[in-house]
Order: sequence, then structure tokens, then C-alpha cells
Amino acid sequence: MKPSDWIDPFAGAKGPPPRRLWPFMRWSLAGSEMALGVASVVSIFAGVVEVMAALILGKVVDAALGSAPDQIFSDQSGVLLFSLLFFLVLRPLIFGANSYLQSIVVAPNVFNLVLSRLHRYTLGQAVTFFDDDFAGRIAQKEMQTARALTDSVVEIVQTVLFALASVAGAVLMLGTVDIRIALGLVVWIVGYLLMIRYFMPRIRSLSKSRASARAMVTGQVVDTVTNIKTVKLFAHADFEDRAALGAMDSFRDTSLDFGRLSVTFRFWLMTIAGVLPVLLVGGALWYWSLGLITAGDIAATGAVALRLAQMTGWVSFTLMGLYANVGEVEDGMRTLTPAHTLLDAPDATELTVQQGAITLDDLGFAYGRRSGGVEHLNLSIAPGEKLGIVGASGAGKSTFVALLLRLYDAEQGRILIDGTDIRDVTQESLRRNIGLVTQETAMFNRSALDNIRYGRPDATQADVERAAQQAEAHEFILKMQDHKGRTGYDAHLGERGVKLSGGQRQRIALARAILKDAPILILDEATSALDSEVEASIQTALERVMEGKTVLAIAHRLSTLSSMDRIVVMDQGRLVEIGSHADLLAKDGLYARYWNRQSGGFIGYDDGTEAAQ
Repeated sequence: MKPSDWIDPFAGAKGPPPRRLWPFMRWSLAGSEMALGVASVVSIFAGVVEVMAALILGKVVDAALGSAPDQIFSDQSGVLLFSLLFFLVLRPLIFGANSYLQSIVVAPNVFNLVLSRLHRYTLGQAVTFFDDDFAGRIAQKEMQTARALTDSVVEIVQTVLFALASVAGAVLMLGTVDIRIALGLVVWIVGYLLMIRYFMPRIRSLSKSRASARAMVTGQVVDTVTNIKTVKLFAHADFEDRAALGAMDSFRDTSLDFGRLSVTFRFWLMTIAGVLPVLLVGGALWYWSLGLITAGDIAATGAVALRLAQMTGWVSFTLMGLYANVGEVEDGMRTLTPAHTLLDAPDATELTVQQGAITLDDLGFAYGRRSGGVEHLNLSIAPGEKLGIVGASGAGKSTFVALLLRLYDAEQGRILIDGTDIRDVTQESLRRNIGLVTQETAMFNRSALDNIRYGRPDATQADVERAAQQAEAHEFILKMQDHKGRTGYDAHLGERGVKLSGGQRQRIALARAILKDAPILILDEATSALDSEVEASIQTALERVMEGKTVLAIAHRLSTLSSMDRIVVMDQGRLVEIGSHADLLAKDGLYARYWNRQSGGFIGYDDGTEAAQ
């Protein structure tokens, strides 16, 4: 196995992420212990080697002073040869190995390991998690947390352990020169640590605030860009600009606070770093003047003092970055680690639909409120039945569909498919058995081929084209070309399918559902964006697709539902009428009023109708 493969960057995690920092870091990094252990040992060895360089330099100076100029190479050949091998072979090998482990083994793999685990966990959240936050902010938190945690690991291994080994080695080395010089270094270390203890918690706190403000800027900007057509159509560029500037101003304020603290920290850092060479070299000169140490000892002490002084700035800035990264990790944890609210039962089975019978048993859901949604729905849908669903906006139609797909768990009652409660099967298997076409068609910024194949990832090109032809999408797909010159089924559709018209997006969504060929099919205003001519041309294809399937079709245009086996009418979250098109007209109830009031095929609103979400 190559060292670059010591960490599996896409390994799964055990259980949900903890909500406390150190357990969260262990959860994120599980599986990388061996690689991190090797990298840590090499980093510590590199720190020791760094101090040895000063010690060897001192020995060379003593050797030079202890020999006549014309005899140094013969008298001191052993010292000089060892020094040569140390500086030209051992030191480059150790530092090269250290760099290789950090840059090749640890950093790229840890980043992907953490990001893949966070992303996988986020994908398991219920839709309510995404409803309550900016999409851009969630994505920002995933990237921010993975990057900050990776940087923290690299900083601890590459800098903190290296520095600790260097300092420990320096104390031991100076102890061999004169114990009093070593004690001077220990006193300086205590002062340095007290300064770090004062500043770092403050840096960590301000870093969390800055990361949160940055994420709000990202969320605001992404929200605006995602809805740019709406912004343009309503001429609200100034409004969106003000909203973004407000978020940016908050980010600026937190950045200024962080900057002020950083400037203060750097001032005291440079001051305490300047004390070190004065303290150590001054002490060494004093003891040399007393004849207690050699000139080589002064050289070694000076080299150590200068290297540690330089390292002080490097280590301090690294620690500042480390604490800032820890703050960003904690900020990301608040967003990304809430427990999943919609879980499969521990003994959940895979759903296999044999017939497609659907039963609603006293179903109720109000989004956690006392009203809205649906209530007391009782309905049996026979295998292969074609059921139309009608109701004014807010009547509960979409809530019914969301509950059937188990995007939410019912607060009351249950839904059965072929006699099995949908809460007793896995969510993935449930949704694999349901095809869906909605009026808000979701497209990925991928090729037309990939978007249609999303319905069945193992489908061949021929399968995809056949589904597109049935959905009347094949011809316009062949004419497409994106900005990179890709054409036809290879052309990308733009974010959320922005390059397509509403009707084109709907036809690709239909092709996706046709390709999926699930035993249960939901059509939620599936042809609302199509003109009458195109709708008529694909009606035959839709009828073929619906053969042998249980179909639930929601439409405001009642003419599209007149051939359904039964139609249910919903009002304020309840089922108020059930029957065939002819039966409901004969009842002269709400459905008949909708039918009579339609103009151009759309349902009007009754006065006083309450919207149910």
C-alpha cells in the first residue's frame, strides 16, 4: 500500500457526530490514527534534529579553535565528516519525509475524510433541516469545518509537536552547556506560555464570531445569485445589495475585532521573542567571561536562541491559526451536528411493492402547529388505481404527497403500502418505489444525460433517449449546446436547469420518471408548464407510463383529471369529496364549483379559504 493510501479518504463514520469538540474531532479523524502517528513521530524527530544542528555547529567551532589552521582537516576529520553527513544527508531526509507526510499523506486525505463524513451526515437530515437555513450557508459550513479541522491537524503535527520537541531538545542541550542557561530558557518558556494562555481563548472566541458572520455573507450572496431572475424581474438589485452589504458590514466588524486582537498579540510576541537571544546569549557571554564555557558553547547557544526566537513567531502565528480554526470547527458543529429527526427504524426492511395499494389511516400532520397541513385523512387506493387530487392552494395536497414520500413523519395515524407501514421500511427503498414529477422541477448543473439518468443510474444511453422521446424532450435536447461547446445529451443544463424553459425542464423531469419506472407514480402539476399542443402530444405517452401503476395526479387544470378512476377534493386539510368526474359534477359540490368557475382551466379561490401549509 502506498503511503498516500494509508488514510481512506471516503471511509464511513460510526454513528452520528458528537456535539463536543474533542469527541467530534475523534469521530472525524477515526481511521487515520496510524498515518497521524507516523507523521507525529517524524515531526518530533525533525524537531530534535533542528536542535542537533546548533549543537553540531558548536562542536565544529570548538574543533576549529582547538586545532591549528593547517591541521584542522586531519585532526578533526571525524567531527567534520559527521557534520557533513548530518547537514547534507540526515537533515534533508528527515525534513523531506516530514514534508511528504504532511502534504501527501495527511492533508489531502484528512480533508476529504472529514468533508465526506459531514456531507454524508448532512444528506441524512430531514427536509426541515434545509428548509430552515440557507443552502449556501450549509455548504459553506461543510467546507469551512473540513478545511479548519484539516488545518488544525496539520498545524498540531507539523508545528506544535515539532516546536515541543525543539524546545525540549534545546533545554536538554543547554543543560549540557550550563544548567543556569537552561533554567533561563525555562523561565522564558513560562512567560511565553502565559502570554499564549491569555490571547488564545480570545482569538478562538472571535474566530467563531467571524466564521459565523462569513457564513451569513455566503448564504446571503448565494441566495441572491440562485434567485437572480426573480431579483431582475422585480428590479430589486438595490434591495439585495443592501441585504448583502448588511451581512458584509457585520463580517467587517467581527474581522476588525479579530484584527485588533491580532495586532496586539503580534506586538507582545515580538517583544518576548526579542528577550530570548538577549537572555541566552548574554548569559552565555557572562559564563564564558568567567571561563565556565567554551566559545563553541556560545555559538551553539546563540544558534539555539536565534532559531527559537524565529520559531516563536512561526509557532505563535500557527497557534493563532490553530485557535482560529478550532473556533471555526465549533461554529460549523453548531450547524452540522444536530441529530437526525427522521430516522429509519432499527429493524426497518426494504420495501418491495407487489401491488401498489395505498391506505391512509386517520392521517394527520400540522407542521408542529395546531392547525394547517392535513387532518383525519382516511382513504384506500386500490392497486393500479388512477387517483386525481384537487383543491385550492393550501388545501393540503402537497403535504399529503410529502407524507407519502416520508419527507416528514405523520403526527397522527399512518400510511400503508401493500399493508406495510411506511415507517417500518427504509426511506431509500420507499422512495425508490415512487416516481415523482412536480411543477417545481429540480435539475442539476450536469448534462441532460445525467439529469434523466438520475431516475435509473444504470440505464443505457438508448434507454435514456427512449424515455426522452416519450416525454417529447429528445428533439430539443439534440439542439442544445452549452458554453463549453458540449452538445445534445452531453450539454449541461446550468444551475437548477436555468438554461431551459419551464416546459423543457418539465419534459426532462417526465423523462426521468419514465426511466425510473416505479410502481407508484405521483404527478404534481406534472404538465402545468407545457402548452396545450405539447401536453396533448405526450398525453398518450403518459397513459402508457401509467399502465399497471398506482397513480396520484395533482392538477389545477381539471380537464387533465377527468379520465381518472376517482378524484378526491381537499379543502383546509380534509378530504371533502370523493368520486369519479361525473359523480362529483352530479353532486354539485366544491368540485362542481371549481369546474364551473374555471377560466382557461385553472381553479379559482373560494372566499375565506385558509391556506394550509
